[in-house]
Parts: sequence; structure tokens; C-alpha cells
Amino acid sequence: MNERRVSVLESVLSHVAVLLAVAFSLYPVLWVISTAFSAGSAPERRVLPIPSHLTWEHVATFSGGQHVLSQTVSSLVVSVATALVGIAIALPAAYALSRMSFVGKDAGVRLLLATQMFPMVASAVPLYIVLETLGLLDTRTGLVVCYATTSVPFAIFQLRGAFDTIPKDLEEAAMVDGATRLGAFLRVVLPAARPAIAVTGLFAFMSAYNEFILAATILGKEEALTLPVVLQRYVGEHDAAWGVFAAGSILVSVPVMLLFYLVQRNLVAGLTAGGVKG
Repeated sequence: MNERRVSVLESVLSHVAVLLAVAFSLYPVLWVISTAFSAGSAPERRVLPIPSHLTWEHVATFSGGQHVLSQTVSSLVVSVATALVGIAIALPAAYALSRMSFVGKDAGVRLLLATQMFPMVASAVPLYIVLETLGLLDTRTGLVVCYATTSVPFAIFQLRGAFDTIPKDLEEAAMVDGATRLGAFLRVVLPAARPAIAVTGLFAFMSAYNEFILAATILGKEEALTLPVVLQRYVGEHDAAWGVFAAGSILVSVPVMLLFYLVQRNLVAGLTAGGVKG
């Protein structure tokens, strides 16, 4: 009987702890939503984030911007292109690091790891000079090239761990049946690594979609700006339109939430793919 009471108490406490954690996490989000749909430009001082006067003015102001549609397209194009480029380059590189032995393999892995120790902003000036020399300054292509410098190393590490968990026997069995190395890679390894590929692409998309400093440095055309740069313009040195900023933050988050919803089945499996070696 005592054991049953202890079990019930533990269940209640665990549920309370989860509810508190969820409330703690959602409280700032609720404030953003409240500010977006409240009248006035500044948040009201209150404990509960409940709008006193509902309004769609801030949403209409942000969504009615002159170039907001082209800027949304610009963000999506740059983010999707970054994810595709990162995955396309990382897949063969990660497979080679996982399955093959060659001179300089360990040194190459350490060099890739070293590139992740420096923030992207530290390379802003060299990247600016390179893009200016190549004639890619103030272009989406140049921005994708910059983002790929960080997405590719991360994708290689993530996918290499996923490939390590896939038994080599599956590929050997396919090659015994007549498949080439490339055929075994395309028909056996890639389908097995689909969750890791989905999560790697998601993180590459998010990092490019949310990046601000390089986008603000490289892009200059108003219609080509990405959404984080557009949002920053509503917060000035002497004044801030917090209502419009909050409304824009919600609208900007919609593509990411939709993408999370589409890949949620692969999310947990992909994140743990490189954690345990088979």
C-alpha cells in the first residue's frame, strides 16, 4: 500500500514538474503573442500576458510592407538552398569518413572540428572580400556560399555519426547481389539514414533562416533582404515598434513551425542516430 502511495506521489510530482517547465518555456512566447495583438507600441506592465484591447493593426502593418513578399521568398530560397547544398556536399564526405580509410582522414576530421570553434561573425570580413572579388556581393548566391561554410562541417559530423550506426553487412549483402558501391549507397545507406538527413537539413535550414549579421552585411537591396534583417528595422536606437516586431516574429516563425511539423517523425530518431554505434 505504501509503495502504491509513493508511486502515485512520484507520478503527481513528475506531472507538476513537467507543467511548470512547460509554463516557464511558454511564458515568453505568450508575451510575444500578447504584444502582437495588443493596442499600442509598447508592452503593458502586467503579470498575465492577456491583451486588454485586441487589434490586428500590428499584423497588418508588418504583412503590408512594400517588399515583405519578396523578402519572405528571399529568406526561404536562401535557407532551402543552404540546406540542399550542405546535404549534397556532406553526404559523400560523411560516407567516406565513415566507411573508408585514407591518408589524412584523422587530420581532416580534426580540421573540420576546428572550423566549428569559431563564430560565423569572425569570418565576416574575409567572406565579404571573397564575395566582392567573385562578384557575388549583394546576391542570394553569395549568402548561400557563406552559410554553407558552417552548414557543411556540421552536416558532415551529424551524417558521419548516422552512417556509423548502419551495419556494413547491409551494403556488403547488396554488393554480393550485384550492386555497385554507389548503388548500395543510394539504395541501402541513404534510406536507412533518412531521419538523420531530415534533421541535418532542418538544422541547416534554421541556422540560415535565423542568421542576421552576415545577411545584414552582404545584402543591400531592399527586396532581397532576409526576414531577420527586416525585423531588426523595427527596433531603432531611440524608438521601437514592439507591437509590429512581435507580430513579425510570429509570422516569420510560421515556416519553421510547419517544417518542424513535417519532419517531427524523424526528429528524435535523427538526433540520436549518431549517439550509439552499432
